[in-house]
Amino acid sequence: MENIILGLLMLQSRTIYQLQKRINDGLNLMYSCSTGSIQAAIKKLLQRGYIIISEQNEKNKLKKVYSITDSGKNFFNTWLNSPININSTKNPELSKIYFLGFAEKESRIKLIESHIAHLKNMSYDLDKIYNEGIKLSNQNQNNDIFFYQLQTAKYGHDLMKFNIDWYIKLLKNIKE
Repeated sequence: MENIILGLLMLQSRTIYQLQKRINDGLNLMYSCSTGSIQAAIKKLLQRGYIIISEQNEKNKLKKVYSITDSGKNFFNTWLNSPININSTKNPELSKIYFLGFAEKESRIKLIESHIAHLKNMSYDLDKIYNEGIKLSNQNQNNDIFFYQLQTAKYGHDLMKFNIDWYIKLLKNIKE
């Protein structure tokens, strides 16, 4: 979570609310976040001197805005340039599928149908983000940061499509 926050602060200073909204609006495939998990990560980043707080007056309310420091940028760049961890592809929820043979057939069908519906809802949200990104990419063709953000959205889009197709095939096999 700390690296996600640092990356978002590399783009611009933000409040906790803005960080949570941005994570929920496009990075939720990588991390699920709660206000508590963001606050815990921010506390660690503040203790390490990777971020600082400033207060801004907005409509007569003081808001805490977090910004990345030079040491935070150095830490983030070190992480960014380290090897990609191949173990991050694990999906603990597949263990439920692994043991699904213990459930009654009707329960299996309901569970998979429910999961497909959930995936389709998530896919709808990802499609919106991805399609907006494609529109913006036509305007920002030379922006490296935007290019890789769009590629990550494409990964999420393609992965979700694969998951939906896979579960539909599984459901078909269960029903046969």
